[in-house]
Amino acid sequence: MEEQEQVLRSTRVVTPEGERAASVVVAGGTITAVLAHDAPPPAGARLTDLGDDVLLPGLVDTHVHVNDPGRAEWEGFGTATAAAAAGGITTVVDMPLNSIPPTTTTAHLEVKRAAARGRVHVDTGFWGGAVPGNAGDLRPLHDAGVFGFKCFLLHSGVDEFPQLNSDELGAALAELAPFDGLLIVHAEDPLLIEAAPRRPGPRYADFLASRPQAAEDTAIAGLIALARRFGARIHILHLSSASALPLIGAARRDGVRVTVETCPHFLTLTAEEVPDGATEFKCCPPIREAANQDALWRALADGTIDCVVSDHSPSTADLKARDTGDFAAAWGGISSLQLGLSAVWTEARKRGHTPADLARWMSAGPAALAGLDGTKGAIAPGHDADFAVLAPEETFTVEPRRLLHRNPLTAYAGRTLHGVVRATYLRGEMIARNGVLAVSEPAGRLLTRPAPVPRT
Repeated sequence: MEEQEQVLRSTRVVTPEGERAASVVVAGGTITAVLAHDAPPPAGARLTDLGDDVLLPGLVDTHVHVNDPGRAEWEGFGTATAAAAAGGITTVVDMPLNSIPPTTTTAHLEVKRAAARGRVHVDTGFWGGAVPGNAGDLRPLHDAGVFGFKCFLLHSGVDEFPQLNSDELGAALAELAPFDGLLIVHAEDPLLIEAAPRRPGPRYADFLASRPQAAEDTAIAGLIALARRFGARIHILHLSSASALPLIGAARRDGVRVTVETCPHFLTLTAEEVPDGATEFKCCPPIREAANQDALWRALADGTIDCVVSDHSPSTADLKARDTGDFAAAWGGISSLQLGLSAVWTEARKRGHTPADLARWMSAGPAALAGLDGTKGAIAPGHDADFAVLAPEETFTVEPRRLLHRNPLTAYAGRTLHGVVRATYLRGEMIARNGVLAVSEPAGRLLTRPAPVPRT
């Protein structure tokens, strides 16, 4: 890592207090000061003047399916973290499933860490998994440094990561509550999904009908009730149903510790524009209508939604059923790791939002969720010198062949997006520039969950 003291200067630096002209001083991979824009650099420091490009804290993406080891043909630590770096992301937390083995025991966690070691271009942590029969593994995984535990309430898509029934869900929360472990949940009610109409084929409207909003709303209501009963922390993954937002807001006012995320595709793509047969748009829960999207944006603005993360869930082209266009058969997942910042900014700017909002949703919020807000998610002294440099008014057209994730499939193909990621810095070292890696060796570290600050 670069040890020389350096200064990054911009007329648009996004700090926790807002956007301002500033000079950011970096030494030993850490931010040591945020000075006035015209402050003279410390003697001997290297100055990089970014002009009017926006200097953001490096993005933190807490919802990434790397699939490595075991399904590395879908993705992999090298390719996923390269794409992250190119997209302004400096920290990712890997999901426990789609890899073989899944991260459901400490032994499996060590297999995952061994696969990642020396191959990650950004800092990388790991979620554990809560599955039937592993309640006794949760505390050991927590002590080994996972950031929390993911579970499903319906089939996950892979048989080696089964869902929890209501009794097993309660048992997991009872196990987690004493040490304040976090349960992160794919919240769709299995009975309502089973009862929904199923019409295989290329019509997106048929697929959308098979994943009704009521399935999310019912599942979230049940989770809130259990969190209240056990005094546990829960996090709702990839919210697509805006009709669940009043439930979440009311629960918070009652003191229930529930947080929620949404994803770039729910904020930028709408059901009305998904072409029939375009299975690269399939994800679960699904992309919904424009009116629903508007409500998600309102919830972001008022703070009901805590963060925006990718849910990058890639696969090979054959699993996307591109030859048949059958939504029922296709793997559900949107590949957007490299594009999330630009996609969200493209829509956010039209709705009157600012780069400071981006930093709150895509950096500070996810860092807080993972307990990394002491070192990540802010341009402030004492934090890691992780940055994304964004040219907010420049545009580009998405060409899948230029993306760095393993399989060149994305729902954003051919779209023109605002916001070019000029460069990404990890602990003061430039690791990507203009969409390509800028280092010869991976510079990322493997992260463990930091010790929590006692509640007062």
